[in-house]
Amino acid sequence: MTTIDLKNKTILVTGGIGFIGANLILELLKTVSPIHIVSVDSRTDYYDVSIKDWRLAEIKKEAALHPESSFTFVLGDIADSALIQQLFADHQPDLVVNLAAQAGVRYSITNPDSYVQSNLIGFYNILEACRHSYDNGVKGVEHLVYASSSSVYGSNAKVPYSTEDKVDNPVSLYAATKKSNELMAHAYSKLYNIPSTGLRFFTVYGPAGRPDMAYFGFTNKLLADQKIQIFNYGNCKRDFTYIDDIVEGVKRVMQGAPDKKTGADGLPIPPYAVYNIGNSHQENLLDFVDILQQELIRAKVLPEDYDFEAHKELVAMQPGDVPITYADTEPLERDYGFKPRTTLREGLRRFAEWYQEFYREGAL
Repeated sequence: MTTIDLKNKTILVTGGIGFIGANLILELLKTVSPIHIVSVDSRTDYYDVSIKDWRLAEIKKEAALHPESSFTFVLGDIADSALIQQLFADHQPDLVVNLAAQAGVRYSITNPDSYVQSNLIGFYNILEACRHSYDNGVKGVEHLVYASSSSVYGSNAKVPYSTEDKVDNPVSLYAATKKSNELMAHAYSKLYNIPSTGLRFFTVYGPAGRPDMAYFGFTNKLLADQKIQIFNYGNCKRDFTYIDDIVEGVKRVMQGAPDKKTGADGLPIPPYAVYNIGNSHQENLLDFVDILQQELIRAKVLPEDYDFEAHKELVAMQPGDVPITYADTEPLERDYGFKPRTTLREGLRRFAEWYQEFYREGAL
């Protein structure tokens, strides 16, 4: 593994006002000095853009506290190859963290085009730009870190999920695009010696997260006096991972790139790796909902006498969903010393407190 000092580096973060991207940028600005961050995001209306605007405002406030560093935001789509080429030409990033993607399993069933554009064409543009960053003997990109997903495991019966498992049978287009990202990255690592690391994220949650995620959607519905649907009749288990833990894992991985090596044939051995990044702990969905309701009452999002039983409905599994996610994270702990620390209750408490401030007290 090649160690990378993030100080004085120029880092391109795609999807920079997305959930993980924004929190990663905040962490880098707070803990690495000086650092130069360039971010591109298309600010789609897949979910409430006011949350994205709030994240961007938080980043700009943090950046203002660090005049020795810099933050540049570009509104644009990674599927725009000319834009990506221009970004690389103008900023010559030392590291690239590709978090821009069309997310969501269910949305991919009805809106496949956006997944092809962002997750396939967009990622191809990033890979091409990384490839050409080495032109004319220039040092180029030292490490490409990109988002994969636990969805690639499909309906694998074996748990915990290991990166050694075969993942050739995706059950959604979203999962297929994420597996494709890993294959594309491997090919580019082999052909052009680009150090790349893919991270299979497991159910990321926390304040200012994605409203399409269960914990956020449940809260919105309960507040609107609507029923929440608990899939697979409550027999779902998820490896929930708090956002701060995810960000810490990504930051550590950024600083350790796969080594460039030459094989016996004189060609590059792909400097390529894939890791699970999760909590390595299963939570039953019904227990999760129970903790969530307690924390929503504690944060005064919902009244103490709220009738949860009247607002819960157990239903069958959704198409494209899987009954269980569970990460084997031993390789990440072994190679980077990373182990998540945030309990589910602690994470949901922070979400509930943020939700109360943002929506109930009118943060915007």
